[in-house]
Parts: sequence; C-alpha cells; structure tokens
Amino acid sequence: MKDDLRDHAPGLERAFACPPAENDYRIDVVEGKVPSYVRGTYYVIGPARFARGGLRYRHWLDGDGLACALHLGEDGARFVSRYVRGTKLITEEARCRPVFRTFGTAFPGDRLKRGMGLESPLNVSLYPWQGSLLAFGEQGLPWALDPITLDSRGEHDFGGRLNAVSPFAAHPSFDPESGEMVNFGVSFAPSSPSLTLYHVAPEGAVRRRRVRLEHPASIHDFALTRRYAVFYVSPYLLDLPAVTEGGLPLLEALRWRPELGSRLLVVERRSGEVKADLDVGRGYCLHVIGAFEDRRRLVIDVVELDRPVYDQYAVPQLFPEPQEAEPARYVVAVEASRILERRAFDYRLLCDFPHHDPRCWGEDYRHFWMLGIGASRRPGRKFFDQLVHGDWHLGRPADVYRTPEDVYLGGEPAFVADPTGTGAGAVLCPAYDARRHASSILVFDAFDVGRGPLATVPLKAPIPPLFHATFKAEG
Repeated sequence: MKDDLRDHAPGLERAFACPPAENDYRIDVVEGKVPSYVRGTYYVIGPARFARGGLRYRHWLDGDGLACALHLGEDGARFVSRYVRGTKLITEEARCRPVFRTFGTAFPGDRLKRGMGLESPLNVSLYPWQGSLLAFGEQGLPWALDPITLDSRGEHDFGGRLNAVSPFAAHPSFDPESGEMVNFGVSFAPSSPSLTLYHVAPEGAVRRRRVRLEHPASIHDFALTRRYAVFYVSPYLLDLPAVTEGGLPLLEALRWRPELGSRLLVVERRSGEVKADLDVGRGYCLHVIGAFEDRRRLVIDVVELDRPVYDQYAVPQLFPEPQEAEPARYVVAVEASRILERRAFDYRLLCDFPHHDPRCWGEDYRHFWMLGIGASRRPGRKFFDQLVHGDWHLGRPADVYRTPEDVYLGGEPAFVADPTGTGAGAVLCPAYDARRHASSILVFDAFDVGRGPLATVPLKAPIPPLFHATFKAEG
C-alpha cells in the first residue's frame, strides 16, 4: 500500500459507527489496583451520535454530546452515561430527523439558532458549578446536569442574566480564591468583532467587559491568572455572512489568514483594559495549558500548531494529513508590553487535550499531561496513541505511554492528587480497543505514565473517543 493511503488507526471507524446507549451500572471487576486516594468522579464528555434520519454527520464536532461519569468510592466503581438533552437533541428526537445545521455539516432545509448561529450539541466540556454539572458547547449557554445521575436539568442562563444568544465559550476558567467563573464569548460581526469577558460570582451576579477585536477570530480557549485574562488570537477568521446567508457550515466559513499574524492579548480582569497586544508570529492555538504571574512577569503556556486542525476532524477519517504541534512557554513583561522569551518544549508530534494539576492555579507549575499522535508526520488516518507527561523544568517529556496496537486514547487526561501531601498523583484517561470494540478508563501513576496503567476499569459497552474531562474529588 502506498504511504499516502496508509491507515495508522485501523478499526477506529468502529468507535463512531453506532451511537452508544445510555447506561448506569456497577463495575464489579477492575484489572490492577486503583490508588486508594482516587475517590470522586471522573467526568468526560464528547460527541457520540453522528447520524439521524438517514443523514450522517461529517465532522467530529457535529455529534450529539454524551456525558459520562465514573464514580469511584469506598463501595467500588459505577459508570453512568447520558446524552445531554439540549434544544437540538430534544427537537430532533421529536421530529425523528436532523433539524439544525452543525459545525461541519449542512443539509437542505437546515436551521440556525435564531438565524445567526448553531444550536449547540453540547459536546465539548463539563464542569461542576454550584451544585450542578454544566455541559458546554461552542459559543452558547451551558446545560445543567445532575452531577450523580447526569440527567439534564435545562439551560443554565445564570438566573436570567444571560440570554440564549449570548456568546459563551466552552472553556470557562475558575478562580478558586474568589469563587468566580470567568469566561468569554466572541461576536463575529464583520464590521465590529469583539470579545466579551464575563465574571460570574458564586451567588450568580454577572459582570461583563467588552474588548474590541481587529478581526472576527475563532478563539476556543484562554488562560486566567489573578490579574489577567490571556488570549492567543490566531488569524482563523469566521465569514459570518457565508453561514447566515450562504448556507455554509462553520467549518467551510472559517478562513486561515496567516499573513495577518497571531496576537497574544493580555486583558486586565478588573477593568477589561488591554494591557498588552503582542505579535507571536503565525501560529495557531486551540488549547492553552496554563498561566501564572511571576513577580512582574506573566507566563502563559500553549499548544502551538502551524495551522488550524479542525479540517482534520472528518469522521471517521481523522487526522489524514501530516501535522505537528509544539507546547511553548511565553514569558511576557506586561508593563513593557513585550515578550521576553519563547521557550519551546521538545515534543513536535501533534498533541492536544493538555491538563495540569488544578491545585496549581495561579502558581508556577512543573508537570502537565496531554495526548499525542505517534504517526503525526506520516500521511494517512491516525489518532491519539500516546499519553505524554510533560515537565517544564526538563523542557521535554519526562515519560510517555504508548498504547498497544489498535488501542486509542479518547479523552482529556485528568490529574488526581494524593490529598495526604506525599506528592503522589494519578491520571485518568479513556481508551478504546478497536480489535475488541471495547472501552475502558485507564488509571496511571501521574509521574510514571510510561510504565503503563496501574489499573484498567473496563466498561460494559464501548464509548467513542470523547473530548474534555475533569475530576471532582470526593467530599
């Protein structure tokens, strides 16, 4: 077989072929031993249903969101999965056909939300908040779920303070000191693109700050420190009229304009004032790793690519083209409005879903974890098959776990700290075995992932590769 026809992810299509059923069951047998301090719930969400009424969605971001919870306690393990019953799912179930246009798929007679945006499939991320679990999609309000049963409670509009068309991103940040949720949303109006920064107090009050953007740029994630909200603004621009008037899915209306350059936008949280607007070359950033302030310097860590990756999300032929990425650390003198240093991390394979110890919020941190693709530089379908333990002190991976043949990693790795203060920790990550058509949750020693999983928690039914995850400790 010619190299350009190589399949480096055989069997991956089986994971996307049939939508998984909703489940709630105990897990009686675990292979290996889950550390005793891993007590709580691993939440993970992602797209899971890719067909309805004879239409098959074409893009990984299109599928209806499936929320999953692995509850780990003294009485053992329990797995729960539920589809997020948002407006899109409820409407399309009632009509037994697709109704709304999706990120990568348009069809005759499809609808937009109020004629101007997508009705979210609620499939990107989920976070505990004020007694609920909030499921997020791109640029829309989240849906509230029961944190135990995952039953849908309805749209969460923060006590009526936001409305159904408020742009609200899928990656809020949480300030553990103030208790605030901080998030953003992008308005893609061609003549006056802007970014709204939201501060949501624990009691529900919402404070907004508006920041002008030079272009209607697609921004997926951001970083938060005690004083700043930091955005890596890539020149990946949305032609909104092509969606609202031209009938295109968002994927086809996004234009990569590297000649415009990328910017690092540092916004003061309190005032909403732009404190620095810095040239960072022509890279693309989908996800931020972390950020902190070090005396008068701001440090922000990102996963930097040479171009966007959304066009590599065709289902099930994912990541067909060679592509690399590189974690990078930017050190910024905010008051002088200049970049002091760009520190490259020695890992050049395509990587995503970075995660670091949430206890280190706002502080210097050393370790992080992410997924990588071993065949990144080769043409042909491929998928995540590496769990990378990154170490900023070394400037390279401390160790890497490589899956067995035809086994793929399908979800953000989440760190769990040993609360006794020993410095130990675990990382949880879903896996899909294409040969067996079976899924599991793997539990690793966070600081020795290369030795393989300490425990494998087998699921009774397979789930497709999912997106983002979080761990909520018991108590």
